[in-house]
Amino acid sequence: MLSKLRKSCLVLLLAAASACGGGTEAEPLPAPEVGESTQAVLYPPPAPASGNILDSTAYLGPVALPGAVQTRFTTHPQYLSFSFQAPASKWVKLEVTHLGSSMYLDTGLFVYGPKNASGGYGTTALAQDDDAGYGQLSKVASLTLPQDGEYLVVVSTGTGAGKQFRLQLDDLSLPSPAPSGYTLQLDEEALPPNIHDLERQAYWGCDGGCDGELHVYNFPWAYSGEPTLAMAQRTPQVQDAVWSYAMSFTGIIPYADMEARMEIAYMRLHPELLSTYGNGTENVQVAVYEGSYGGGIFRLFVVLFPQSHKAVTLWQDHWL
Repeated sequence: MLSKLRKSCLVLLLAAASACGGGTEAEPLPAPEVGESTQAVLYPPPAPASGNILDSTAYLGPVALPGAVQTRFTTHPQYLSFSFQAPASKWVKLEVTHLGSSMYLDTGLFVYGPKNASGGYGTTALAQDDDAGYGQLSKVASLTLPQDGEYLVVVSTGTGAGKQFRLQLDDLSLPSPAPSGYTLQLDEEALPPNIHDLERQAYWGCDGGCDGELHVYNFPWAYSGEPTLAMAQRTPQVQDAVWSYAMSFTGIIPYADMEARMEIAYMRLHPELLSTYGNGTENVQVAVYEGSYGGGIFRLFVVLFPQSHKAVTLWQDHWL
């Protein structure tokens, strides 16, 4: 701010320049210092006497996490609120998105909670933002929630009556998809007694006319979605067997169709494998490879239990 004396001198200087027809320019006002803000966070909801910030807002209901909601302001200033559930340590992102929001809309964004035993969210914001999003829209790029419970997010405006906005909640804790070409990392495990006994009975039951070999693997899974048969087919355990017996991939079949292609001596393993390694609801599929060499027919089954995180390989041959 200019001092009164400096302002008086500036007025006299401008007056003299005007009287003489000169072009002397007025001295510009000093620029604000770097980091100086010209606007505070936009329209935080006023703290009510009740101590529950919800009472200063128009509550429009819950939003899923992840999820989104779209609505519009009807007046200004206005504070519209939404609730969402989250466990402790959940990592979230909240944004008033460019997609679905009116042009030239200016918003504020606030997060409160978790909801306490008396049903309130307090009046102290866990996070708040003015213009970190697109244009003058708001975004909380990263927030780790401190406790299990219900949280309140408030979207405010000072000038947006009649304009619509879209609020999006993203769960940053969700794992990402597996990278392209990902191969399962198989770790072989010992056969439990029921499977081991049936496998030995099948081996001796072939009586020289067939042979077989059963392996069961578990694998880690840290990605979204479910693993695929292709990820199991790329493993060294499968590829080595395919190469050794010059087998070709013939297709993918449901687990129910595998039994008819098994050697008779091994058929008793079919229901037992499913009950031992399946969870009862997952979609179990089988990749089938076949080949012939030296008078024998070779067949390899690769079975994936996608939710139980198990893979089974059953190699068989039948001598003609």
